Amino acid sequence: MSIPSPVDQASDTSDPFAGLRAIASLRQLTDTLELRQVEAALRAGLTWQNVADALGVSRQAVHKKYAKRVDSSIELPRRKPHG
Repeated sequence: MSIPSPVDQASDTSDPFAGLRAIASLRQLTDTLELRQVEAALRAGLTWQNVADALGVSRQAVHKKYAKRVDSSIELPRRKPHG
């Protein structure tokens, strides 16, 4: 007998409690992976706008979510002053 994957558990509506727990686990995993990818993108020189475009959100949304969470050793891109 195989152990169902978290995706299988999240998709199975026969046990809503187990499904919701699986969704919570997947959400935590996804958030962790997204932060790691955002950090990798910033280390590679991508801008907040590049990250936002890849995630399908606004630059402001991605900045608000991650600016204080990314590894402090990463040099964050700054907006260029108008002028």
